[in-house]
Amino acid sequence: MKRKNLYNIITQGISDMMIIWMNELKNVVKDQGILIFFILVPLAYPILYTYIYNNEVIREVPVAAVDDNRSSMSREFLKYVDANPDTRIVTYPANMEEAKEAMMEGKIYGIIYIPDDFTKTLVKGEQANVSIFCDLSGMLYYKALITSATNSSLMMNKEIKISKMGNSTDRQDEIATAPIAYDDIALFNPQAGFASFLIPAVLILIIQQTLLLGIGLAAGTARENNRFRDLVPINRHYHGTLRIVLGKSLLYFMLYVIMSTYILVFVPKMFSLPQIGNPFTIAQFILPYLLSAIFFAMTCSVLIRHRETCMIVYIFTSVPLLFISGISWPGTAIPEFWKIVSYIFPSTFGINGFVQINNMGATIEDVSTGYKALWIQAGIYFITTFFVYRYQIIMSRRHVWRRYKEISRKKRIK
Repeated sequence: MKRKNLYNIITQGISDMMIIWMNELKNVVKDQGILIFFILVPLAYPILYTYIYNNEVIREVPVAAVDDNRSSMSREFLKYVDANPDTRIVTYPANMEEAKEAMMEGKIYGIIYIPDDFTKTLVKGEQANVSIFCDLSGMLYYKALITSATNSSLMMNKEIKISKMGNSTDRQDEIATAPIAYDDIALFNPQAGFASFLIPAVLILIIQQTLLLGIGLAAGTARENNRFRDLVPINRHYHGTLRIVLGKSLLYFMLYVIMSTYILVFVPKMFSLPQIGNPFTIAQFILPYLLSAIFFAMTCSVLIRHRETCMIVYIFTSVPLLFISGISWPGTAIPEFWKIVSYIFPSTFGINGFVQINNMGATIEDVSTGYKALWIQAGIYFITTFFVYRYQIIMSRRHVWRRYKEISRKKRIK
């Protein structure tokens, strides 16, 4: 008899869970706002972000050259600068004032200044100076200009050394100008590009933030449609906490298995971003990330009272979460307080682990700390989700009971 009752309880629980799953699916399909956050945003945002940064590096940055020396050596230096793919000399102002005016007007992003004693200093065998001024409102402009000027000075240094050696063989010139041979290899980001370094982190963050938006919007809608502004509706299928949590989370998980495959596999492939990670390892790592992000969003959804509230949460958290993840800003430079705060969010461990696996070819053992942390978060947020929904069921029953007593009191008075 006990076994039969247990079997009936389990069967009823599974049946209710599937009904809740179906109801949640209907709510998602019928609500255009939820569809946008669950489908359209994950489809469009990754392509938009990746397309914007797809050039990887900045080329042909317009700069001005102020040459007070006007000699063959100064012209040679500027020739090297102009030949460099990072910069392009677009104007030769007569003085620094004209160059500053051009920068203020936004026509150029940097100035190269060669003093009038440039050639004299070099002929005397002394160190000459070339000044560069850059618009630091964009750090990539500075990188392009400093790289171009440095490469040009190295080329001229090489030629000056060879000219001072006199009669020498090509091999002697090579040894004198480069006594130590070296190869410059950019690991995991061959182009030293912006997209290859930033986009993988953004893709992981998009998964978490769209889950927060979609689930939060669904919670706000549920409250607005509920007579007592409760998250859980008055329905016999919604009496069990576990079946509610599993039914809702199962739908979100199924949706985001598809969306994550698109975001993390097909989008990088479309734009030829680095992908050297093992697909099975990526799938193994993304599993706890999805679970932790879903239960985290479901826990946070209890705070959403109106549909619009989730948009405020999204706007005020997206950029800070990217910074404190330790990708766009070095983790060692983040204050200890914000490091601790970052551990609350699945995106912190998800971003770092995915970048290491996808871009650096790491294994699960290499990212074991983040992998275990995600499983711990999934467990903790599952428990918190369970309790917040349990509390919502209790509150829903109280509201119904209170309303029932009010109606009964009115009938007795009449």
